[in-house]
Amino acid sequence: MSLVAIVGRPNVGKSTLFNRLVGKKVAIVEDVPGVTRDRNYADAEMGGRKVTIVDTGGLEPYSDDELVGSMAYQVEQAVSEADLILFVVDAHTGPIPLDAEISEYLRKRARDVIVVVNKVDGPKQEATVSEFYSLGFTTVVPVSAEHNLGFFVLHEEMESRLPQGDEFGDGEDQAIRVAVLGRPNVGKSSFVNSILGAERVVVSPIAGTTRDAIDTRVVVKDAEYLLIDTAGIRRKSKVENGVERWSVLKALKAIERSEVCILMVDAIEGISDQDLKILDLILRGKRAAVLCLNKWDAVSKDHATFDHLKKDIAVKLGPMRHVPVISISALTGLRAERVFDIVKKVHEDFGRRISTSKLNDFMEAAMTELPPPMVGNKRTRIYYSTQVSTSPPAFAMFSSYPEGIPKHYERYLENRFRDTFGFEGVPLRLYFRKRKRSGEEEDDS
Repeated sequence: MSLVAIVGRPNVGKSTLFNRLVGKKVAIVEDVPGVTRDRNYADAEMGGRKVTIVDTGGLEPYSDDELVGSMAYQVEQAVSEADLILFVVDAHTGPIPLDAEISEYLRKRARDVIVVVNKVDGPKQEATVSEFYSLGFTTVVPVSAEHNLGFFVLHEEMESRLPQGDEFGDGEDQAIRVAVLGRPNVGKSSFVNSILGAERVVVSPIAGTTRDAIDTRVVVKDAEYLLIDTAGIRRKSKVENGVERWSVLKALKAIERSEVCILMVDAIEGISDQDLKILDLILRGKRAAVLCLNKWDAVSKDHATFDHLKKDIAVKLGPMRHVPVISISALTGLRAERVFDIVKKVHEDFGRRISTSKLNDFMEAAMTELPPPMVGNKRTRIYYSTQVSTSPPAFAMFSSYPEGIPKHYERYLENRFRDTFGFEGVPLRLYFRKRKRSGEEEDDS
């Protein structure tokens, strides 16, 4: 598959161009320099071929700032991988010295470059386009990403330069989609980098470094995963307007896109109320979950520390205590790959189906141990049950009086269900419905 990298200095409209090329709002777009810090990938169709577009952070090749330097490393990685570079510049400012620095940088490293002069939305800007030939590249294309102008020419130029093959299609993706979530600065990006064995996303001790959700494919023990590294989710009262707010929304969207969510928790601080809220969001979002206690290398411990901590966590989790817990160190790599053994098992249960005969045997045993409650002078009975869906698993239970089954009996059935069939980390849905007798009219209400 061809790879196209979008490169340029901060605040020239790279993310707006990225969103326009992929046909949807994927990157965060805000009129603040340096919003995009990591590489952000998405697929697009280009001349009937499947092309991957990568958005990058603002490039300042010779900056001494540590975070800017880390971003520059990310851009260098994207440039080295790309078949084609879209070097984005700003028609409003004309060429500036930083553009010249970037052009020198790209001439040494890039295979092929198109200079994309963005923000050409009037005669004044059109007059500056020719000035950008001074950067030393033969192809200069004016566009307005904001107003969707000039893209026919840009697409033609891109198609003529990209290698043939990789027809665009809707082939089924077998990768397990895994979102890595948690509060800021708990080690989400470090965990992803530990798995990849290379700095794929920016890692910094500054809380909030990761702002976009970043997708990365990885194979662990012959299984393919799509990892979605996300921004830290703060308490609502601490979420600022603008970029930080959009980061949280993107993290919540990452839950929707995933099948399994890894909740990263700081083992030194222990599980917090905010961690519990994030876990509740995951399960209410009908996604499976695994809880990772990161920074385990920095915890003072003995042979019983993990067992004690796991019991304390189970108490805090309450009805969510079915979520599996593992201690890891993203820094040292301790048990990092073991996480994926758990993810794989949880994912299998997420899509698992139980036969109707086994379900009804289970229901008979559960009701014998603890019968449903009385309603008036009659006892409610569940006659039969069946699985109605997977991912997540959902079960319909047909009763004489479903509205008479209280929440505590529903919790009892769910706990017994997990004891019998497993389903660790998987949200279960139990639906109680009225049994229809032969000859009864269906309720249309």
